[in-house]
Amino acid sequence: MAREQAAALAGSGKLQELWSRILFVLGAFIVYRIGTHIPVPGVDPIAIAALFEQNRGSILDVLNMFSGGALSRLSILALGVMPYISASIIMQMLTAVEPRLKQVKQEGEAGRRKIQKWTRYAAVVLATFQALGVASTVQGQEVGGASVTLITGFQFTIVCVLALVAGTMFLVWLGEQITDRGIGNGMSLIIFAGIVAGLPSAIAGTFELASSGEFSPLFVVFLMVAVVLVTAFVVFVERGQRRLTVNYARQQRGNKVMQAPSSYFPLKMNMAGVIPPIFASSIILFPASLVGFFGSESAGGVAGILRDISTKMQPGELIYTVFYIGMILFFAFFYTALTFDPKEIAENLKKQGAFVPGIRPGQQTARYIDGVVSKLTLVGAIYLAIVCLLPELLIVNYNVPFYFGGTSLLIIVVVIMDLMGQVQSHLMSQQYESLMKKTNLTGKSGGGRKRRR
Repeated sequence: MAREQAAALAGSGKLQELWSRILFVLGAFIVYRIGTHIPVPGVDPIAIAALFEQNRGSILDVLNMFSGGALSRLSILALGVMPYISASIIMQMLTAVEPRLKQVKQEGEAGRRKIQKWTRYAAVVLATFQALGVASTVQGQEVGGASVTLITGFQFTIVCVLALVAGTMFLVWLGEQITDRGIGNGMSLIIFAGIVAGLPSAIAGTFELASSGEFSPLFVVFLMVAVVLVTAFVVFVERGQRRLTVNYARQQRGNKVMQAPSSYFPLKMNMAGVIPPIFASSIILFPASLVGFFGSESAGGVAGILRDISTKMQPGELIYTVFYIGMILFFAFFYTALTFDPKEIAENLKKQGAFVPGIRPGQQTARYIDGVVSKLTLVGAIYLAIVCLLPELLIVNYNVPFYFGGTSLLIIVVVIMDLMGQVQSHLMSQQYESLMKKTNLTGKSGGGRKRRR
């Protein structure tokens, strides 16, 4: 009886660890939400909110969605984690083409830490440029004849840049803490928390538009049905697998030759996950985060070019749609190539005495797996493009809040599925450890009885 209680306590300790991780994530969300309401020193929050409201319906709404509403308040977390994501894209691309960085990556955990450190440095540089763009464009803006900044000139620029860069790096640190001490990917969870925080106001705004007559009740029902269908479609595809049949070499046991049972190697339909649309959004939003935050006046030189790009890169524009699809396709193949190595899989199968029926082990198996993965990646990229772009037709044509867009729904669903999978893994690990301890205790007690005989 005492032994069984000890085993139960061990299992409850594992469950307690899971609860601690979940509570840590929830606590990090609370800290993040508090930070989104702390304005940059030297700005008038009411005037900033009114100014942002005047610029609704542009790519600023997408920026605001990814920042969890912090941009519309010009809080210290207004830049969000997008500078870090942009830096990650740059570092991953350089790692793929630069031999010295490839060598660093192959150093294992030490190499990973070096690349992560360089990514943080790059994030500081990008965040500084973006913060300078914010500071330069906010100054001089007025609402109702009153300036949106309480201080001006070089003093405001320094304060604004320091606050925004510090806010971004704090989010990077918070995301890393969530990854290490919580559940799931910290950066994805921060973006997820920002999107979810805006859903209640988006839903309330939709019903308010319906009550005022701008949306018909039938359209609201259609919108809700569309959200449910898109969610179901995302779940269906994310759970979809292409199973490669794998046979094992025959094994001789005594005088008999036994045929090992067949197995399968699962390949996800969408192996890149939610990374391609996040990376694509980061690339598209980068020019808009440098200039054109709140003003529309023309400018020459580099600022004018960036302003023209950010103006043309608006949801609903043809160039935006084409570029977004192209970026999703590129990052789907790029990220899959980074995270999945067919040669390594084929080599591991060969070492285990396994083979794909009809395919010779080794190089031919690697080519076969690479072909299957390429087809799956293309299907997954098309699926991502459809999910991310089709709902935006509603946003552009019917002024539906951006929180009902395909990108936001995709991030919410995929992150929730990932969290559920990790929670199930923790629970399965707890049950397995409890079972093993019970088995060991039973074996020891049985051995003791034999010795007493």
